[in-house]
Amino acid sequence: MPEYLAPGVFVEETSFRQKTIEGVSTSTTGFVGPCRFGPVRGEPELLTSYGDFERIYGGIDQLEFDDASEPTHNFIAHAVRAYFEEGGKRLYVARTFNSEDAAADTASWEPDDSPALYAFSARYPGAAGNFKLTMIFKLGDNGLSEEPLDPTDPDSDPYDVLKGIGRFDVVLAGNADTSPSNGELYWVDERFDTDLNRTTHVLRNDDASPDSGIELDSVDRVHKLTVSVLLEGTGKFGQTDTWEDLSLDPRHNNSLNRIFPAVSSDRSIELFVPLVFDTDLDDGAALAEALLSNSSLAGHDSILEQLTLDNPQPSEASRTFSVFLRNGSDGELPNPDTYRGEDGADNGLKSGLQAFEDLENISIVAAPGSSFDYDDFITISPTANHAEAIARRLISHCERMRYRVAVLDSVNGHIQSNIREYRSTFDSSRAALYYPWVKTFDPVTERYIYVPPSGPVTGIYARNDVERGVHKAPANEVVRTSGGLEFLLNKAQQEVLNPLGVNCLRFFEGRGYRIWGARTLSSDPEWKYLNVRRYFAFLERSVERGTQWAVFENNGEALWENVRRTIEDFLYNEWSQKHLAGSKPDQAYFVRCDRTTMNQNDLDNGRLICLIGIAPLRPAEFVIFRIGQKTLGKS
Repeated sequence: MPEYLAPGVFVEETSFRQKTIEGVSTSTTGFVGPCRFGPVRGEPELLTSYGDFERIYGGIDQLEFDDASEPTHNFIAHAVRAYFEEGGKRLYVARTFNSEDAAADTASWEPDDSPALYAFSARYPGAAGNFKLTMIFKLGDNGLSEEPLDPTDPDSDPYDVLKGIGRFDVVLAGNADTSPSNGELYWVDERFDTDLNRTTHVLRNDDASPDSGIELDSVDRVHKLTVSVLLEGTGKFGQTDTWEDLSLDPRHNNSLNRIFPAVSSDRSIELFVPLVFDTDLDDGAALAEALLSNSSLAGHDSILEQLTLDNPQPSEASRTFSVFLRNGSDGELPNPDTYRGEDGADNGLKSGLQAFEDLENISIVAAPGSSFDYDDFITISPTANHAEAIARRLISHCERMRYRVAVLDSVNGHIQSNIREYRSTFDSSRAALYYPWVKTFDPVTERYIYVPPSGPVTGIYARNDVERGVHKAPANEVVRTSGGLEFLLNKAQQEVLNPLGVNCLRFFEGRGYRIWGARTLSSDPEWKYLNVRRYFAFLERSVERGTQWAVFENNGEALWENVRRTIEDFLYNEWSQKHLAGSKPDQAYFVRCDRTTMNQNDLDNGRLICLIGIAPLRPAEFVIFRIGQKTLGKS
C-alpha cells in the first residue's frame, strides 16, 4: 500500500483486466549434424533463410571425412534448404565435429621464416577452410602538403601537414628526388605542439621513445599504405569475400588484427569473418615490411621493391600475392557422443544437442543424415552406422526438455522388414519416424540423390502450424521439394507400417507426394497421435510462461480464482477457435484450483496445485463411408 502522509490529490494506475496467456511458438526447429564450416561450440545462431546457413556454415558442397573412402552428401545443407522451401521460418543449427584435435584440422598458412612473425588460419575447422588468400597492397596519393602558419597571412611561413593520414597509419615516406627513391616504411604518430596549440605528425619506424621519430620537414613524399584482402572458397560453390583498404598497424581501428581477430566480442565477426590473422608484431611498419618482403610469397622478388615514391601505383600483379590455407579437414564421421555434445564445463561453450538446452523456443529437433548407412564408405571403423544410438539421444533430449518432439529418419535403403525392426527399438510420445527417403536434385554432383525426410517434414510442421495450427495433424500435406521417393509404397504395405507408428511418405496420382501418417512412436494409446502430443506441449508451455506472475503471490482464494480465470480464458479461446472437442466449453475443458486440489500440507509447503482437463481433437485417420442399396419408397 502506498503511504499518504500529506494532503493532496493522488493519481494511481491499476488494472481491471484479467491476466492473459499468450500461445507460444511451436514451429522453431533445431538441426544437429556435420557442416562444412562454422562454429562447433556455443549458442547456435538463429537462421531465417538458406542464405544465412550458407554464409555461416559453408553451403551445400560435399563432406570429406577422414575415415570415409569417398566424399559424402551434405545432408544437413540439403535439409536446411528443404526446410525453408517447405515453409519453415526459424531454424537453429548445431554443427558437430568429430576430431581429437580440432586445431590440427583447421586450415592455416604461415611464412617459411623461423620463427614466423605472422600467420593466417581459418576461423573454424573443416575442409571448407582451405581458402585461397590474396592480398593487394596499395599506396595512396602523396599526403604531405604545406599550409600557411597563419591562415590569415598568405605570406607567413609554411607549415607541413598530412592530409588523409592519421595516427597509426602505415606510410612509405622519403624524398622522391633521391636515388633510389623506394623510401622507407613508417607508422604515423601524433604529437601535441604546445606553442602552436595544434597536433603535428611524427613518422616512426620502431617503437622507440616518444622523442624519437622523423619530422615531416625531413621528407617530401608520404604515401599511405593499405591492403585489400580477398578470400576465395575452393569448393564448387565457394564465394569470394573482400575487405578493402585495411591498415597494417595492429593498433589501428581498421587493422588486420581487428578485422580478423582470433577472439572477438562482436558476434558478426565470429559468424561471418572466416579468417584469423595472428602476429606478435606490434608495429605497423615492421609488419608491413615482413609481409612485403617475404621470400615465400612466390611470383616476384619483393613487393616492397615495386612500391616506389616515383611510381606509387605499379601494376596490380606486382603488388599482389596469393597463398593457400592448407590442411583443413572435416574430421571423422560424427558418432553418437558427438551428436549429444559437451556440456561446456571446461570453457562454458556447449556443443551438439546440449547447445539447444539453453534455447527455450525450440519445439522440433532432428539430425538429418545421422541415419545414413555409411558402411560402404568406411575405411577405418567397421561399425560406423550409429543411427539407432543417435535417435535415442534425440529422444532423450526431447524427453528431458519436455516441450519438444524429435523427427526421426529411417535408414536409407531399408526395406519394409528392416524399418519394422528399426522402429521396434523405440517407445516415446515425443518422437515420430518417417519413411522412406526423399529424392531431390543435388547441384554439386548434378544428379538426383536421396536425402532424409526430416528436412522437408520439419518444414511442413512449421507450415502447418502457421497455416492451420499445431492442433491439426501435419499429414496429408504436399512435399513440395520431393522429386520422388526411395520406395513407392502401396496401401497394403502401409497397412503393415502405420499401426507400428511409422509415418509413410507416399505418391498419389494427381495429388503428388504427401505425408500420409501422423503417429508418434508411443505404445500409450493416449499419445498415439502426433498432433495431440504437440498440442499438449503447446498448451503446457503457454500456461507455464503465462502464469509466472503467480509465483510468490499469497497462496489463498484470491490467487486461486485469478489463476483459474486466467487459464479458463486461454482455453475458452482455444475452444472457440475449434481447437478442442466438445460443443460447449464445459465439455472441452475444466480448470480446478481450490481446496479440492490442495491440502494443508501443500499450502504449508508453498504449493499451488491447479488441475486442468482438456479434450483434444484427434485426426480423422480413417474416413469411412458406408453405402448400401435402398428400396424405392422406403427410408
